[in-house]
Parts: sequence; structure tokens; C-alpha cells
Amino acid sequence: MRTPRTPARPATRTLRTPGDRLSLRYAPRAATVCVLLAAGALAVGLVALTTGDFPLTVSEVGAWLVGRGDGGTDFVVGTLRLPRLLTALLVGAGLGVSGGLFQSLTRNPLGSPDIVGFTTGSATGALVAILLLGGDPFAVAAGAVLGGLGTAAVVYLLAVRGGVQGTRLILMGIGVSAILLSVNAYLITRASWQDALAAQSWLIGTLNGRRWEHVVPLALACAVLLPVALYQGRRLALLEMGDDAAHALGVPVQRTRLVLVAVGVGLAAVATAAAGPIGFVALAGPQIARRLTRSTGAALLPAALTGALLLAGCDLATQRLAPSLPVGIATGAVGGCYLAWLLAHSWRKANR
Repeated sequence: MRTPRTPARPATRTLRTPGDRLSLRYAPRAATVCVLLAAGALAVGLVALTTGDFPLTVSEVGAWLVGRGDGGTDFVVGTLRLPRLLTALLVGAGLGVSGGLFQSLTRNPLGSPDIVGFTTGSATGALVAILLLGGDPFAVAAGAVLGGLGTAAVVYLLAVRGGVQGTRLILMGIGVSAILLSVNAYLITRASWQDALAAQSWLIGTLNGRRWEHVVPLALACAVLLPVALYQGRRLALLEMGDDAAHALGVPVQRTRLVLVAVGVGLAAVATAAAGPIGFVALAGPQIARRLTRSTGAALLPAALTGALLLAGCDLATQRLAPSLPVGIATGAVGGCYLAWLLAHSWRKANR
């Protein structure tokens, strides 16, 4: 006797407006995860704004947000805490999406921009601006963006041969990153101790002293690049099926891949320009998002929210537990534990 089959639960559902003029398809689990991640980021933000050396109530912060705060609240929230929080959220979101793009394009969990050297290239550009040109913060940011884009162009040209293959891109990126690390070390050894100290502090990755002049250009860049990345997410899922299958489904493979690489590099570069080369957020954020949503695709929106929550949470922890500690050290510790777990998990899976 055959057991009747239970109909499979649909992985996605569709919301329709009256008259079916507009419809939106969504995955219930991914939507739930996004809501929870956003709620977690909001909770971290409230704690970051209301606690510290000058504790405030939620109502005081709310009053300041609607323009009714006093001078002390304006300084604490508007000058010290809110710009730092927004920088953490935007940098984390940018790194999460950038990591999701490159991990999907290379089809490798290690294919994040900090592993393949794009953030190292941004650091090289910033060091040239700091140590050789004596530039101001704007010049440092511009140097970081140009360094990241230049490094990506070099890696892309070295890896392209009849199309970009993921493994070749990662290996070329690791090689270029090793060269740039030696260049960075050489630049620091040739600098005065004051400049070397400032450069080394920037290389760790920190959110200390972030103000609105850091937030505004970062927010403008994210407002342009993040929608493009999310819009291209469907094509990214088709690319994961293979170039031939994607081409057969009408996707211009090389042009789409070039656009996605440019967006991913741009997000990594502007994030590095704002906070320095913060490690492991781009590596861990997309993988955590995939496991939470049980998605087989890039899951860019959950990756953005995971990156934002991860970096804002690490920054809050360092502010309250070790105020002098740069957040890059905290993300490095968290990311190092995650990388060790990922390698051990892959090793056990390969030996089953």
C-alpha cells in the first residue's frame, strides 16, 4: 500500500494588491529572519544611544530625534553616538552585501573582499594618502576608494581568461593581497613614528571619532550601490546555476558579472574608506545569513542586515567593555572563531 504524498510546502508566497495590479513574491522564513535581524539592530542601536558615560532615557533620545532635545542631549546623541552608530550600520551592511556578492560569484565561502585583497588595496591607497601625500580625511577616503578599485581591476584582469572563474579570482586575489601587504609594511617602516602610529591605528579598523562627515558620503554611496546589488540579486541566483544555464535563461553573463563585481568592490571600498579595513564581517555575515534563512542563493538583504547587526554589536561591546579597543580587533576575534569553525565543518563534511 502506497503512502499518499503530502504536498510540499511552498518555499515562497505572493502578496497581491486588490485587482492583482501589483504582486510581491517572498520567502516566509527569509522575511521572518529579516524582521528579527532588523529588530536586533534597532535594539543594539537603542542601547548604544542610551547607555554609556552619560546615560539617557529612550524618551530623551526620542525627544531629540523630533527636535525637542536640550543642548547636552544634542551633543551626546547628535555629535558622539548617532554618527558612530550609523557608520557601523552602513559599513556592516555594505560589507555584508559585498561579501555575499563575491561569495556567490566565486561559489566559494572564502571569496570575500577581505580575503581576495580588495580591502588590502583600499588600505594601500589610504596609506599612500596618509604617509606620502599627507592628505586630509577626504584625501584618505578618496585614496581608499581608488586603491580598492585599482586592486579589483588588477585582480580581474589577471583572473579573466575566457571568463572569470571563481577559484582563479580567489587565488589571484590572495597573491595580489600578499604583495600589497608587503607594500603596506614597507610604507609604515619608512614613515615617522607619529605617522606610522596613525597609519597602524587606521589599519586595524576603528569607529572611534566618526562624525557626520563620515556618515553622509557613506550613506550616499550605499543609497546608490545597495539598490543595484539587490536588483541584480535574481540574476546572481541564475549565475550560480552555471554560465551556460544563465545564458540560456537570457542573462548577459559577462556584463552582469562585471556589474556585480563593480558594485561589490565599490561597497567594500567605501566601507573601508569610512572605518578602515575591518576584517571578517564580509566573510561571516553572508554565511550566517544563509544558514539563518536556509537559502541556497546569495540572500543579499539578510546579509546586509546580518553585517549591520554584527558590526554594531561588536562596536557596542567594545565601547562598554574596552573603550580603547578598536572594533576591528573584536570583529577579528569573532571572525577568526567563525573561520576556524567553517574550516573544521568543511573538513568533517569532506571526510564523511
